Formats: sequence, structure tokens, C-alpha cells
Amino acid sequence: MKIKNNIIAHRGVFDNKLVPENTMPAFKKALELNYPIELDVQLTKDNILIVFHDEDLKRMANRDEKIKDLDYAELKKIKLLDTKETIPKFEDVLKLINDKILIDIEIKDTKKIKETCEVLMNELNEYKNYVIKSFNPKIVKYINTNYPKTEVGYLIHNKYPNKFLGYLLKSTLIINYCKPDFLAISKKLLKTKRFQKLSKKYPILVWTIKDNKEIKNDKLIYICNNLPFKK
Repeated sequence: MKIKNNIIAHRGVFDNKLVPENTMPAFKKALELNYPIELDVQLTKDNILIVFHDEDLKRMANRDEKIKDLDYAELKKIKLLDTKETIPKFEDVLKLINDKILIDIEIKDTKKIKETCEVLMNELNEYKNYVIKSFNPKIVKYINTNYPKTEVGYLIHNKYPNKFLGYLLKSTLIINYCKPDFLAISKKLLKTKRFQKLSKKYPILVWTIKDNKEIKNDKLIYICNNLPFKK
């Protein structure tokens, strides 16, 4: 697997006060500290690929609007968490990082699977230092089928709103369907026998770690907040 460092900076190095998550300063800080970066991508209404986690602006900008309903020209004017920071384009983040450290790219759930994946892969083009992952098995399958040389992982929650859907999405059937190169699982699944067994077959990323006391296995890769950890 491309990821060698066992700590990845979740949405960069941020505090969501002075430095919002998934912004250029958060990524600059991670770059300075030489952490691989986890980030989230999705398309705007006009098909611009941006770096942003939520499907709407409620949490980060106190606005009741969805990303998919806004053009980038509208989004770039919006300040995040009462700071001067705005939502970056993915291409600008790539220019900043410039292949110096690995980026762990989460494709957010979307109905525009083909469009999102194709825009992403086109922008990555000659970029080499990355992996991709998603909670949506169809996205994982799409990347695996159309870009077989790309390392792609399947994200798994510990709980889902629908019990049957949760059982299905965690099942071997779905894992075999999307054929991931690695699994990225909630830390709450770590102690289950099933995922301990799967860790012998797949590289495992664990999210979201908030304290260095939670890092107990050098064979796992941890996606972390609160970096650098305070002693």
C-alpha cells in the first residue's frame, strides 16, 4: 500500500476556530508537519470539484443550502466558521501539496458517480501520491473497474440509520462486489472478531482518532484529529 506513515491528518491540521477543516491553512500545516492528508471531494452544481465534507453549509457556514445546488462562484464567497477562509477547489489543493505528501481522497456520496469520478481522475492526471476511498460501494467499484491501477478503499461505519442496510453495507457480499484494495473502518469496529479477521486480508485505516492513546497497533493506519497530539 502507498501509505507508509501510520498517522494521517484528518481534513488537514485544524481546530475549527482559527483554522477550519479542509481549508488551505489546514493543509499547509499538515504539509509543514509532513503528515499525509485526508480530505473530502464533491462536485458543485456547475461540476467544479471542491474540498468539503458536509452535503450542506449548516455546520460550517450557518447557511441552509446544499453544495450540489450552488455554483462555485457562489460558494467561493462564503466564509467558513466566521474566519476569512473559504472552500477550496481540489485543483488548488493539488498545486499546494504538489505531490510532496500522500493525499487520502474521500469521494462523498453522490448520484453523479461517473461525473465525479471522471473529474477527479482528470484533475489527478499526472499526480502519483494518492489513494481514494468512499462509503458508496458503487463509487469504489467504478474506480476499481475503470482505473484498476489506482488504490481504492471502502469506508465502513459502525452504525447505519437502517439496520438491514447497515448489515448489507458491512457484509462480505458488498466487500467482494466492490473489491477494495483496503478498508477504512470506524474505530468502534476494531475489536470485533470479523474486522480483526479482515485485517489479515486487507490493509486497515481507522477513523477518527483524537488522542495518541488510541494508537495501539503499528500495523494499522490511523486517521487523526487534534494533531499534533498534545502530550
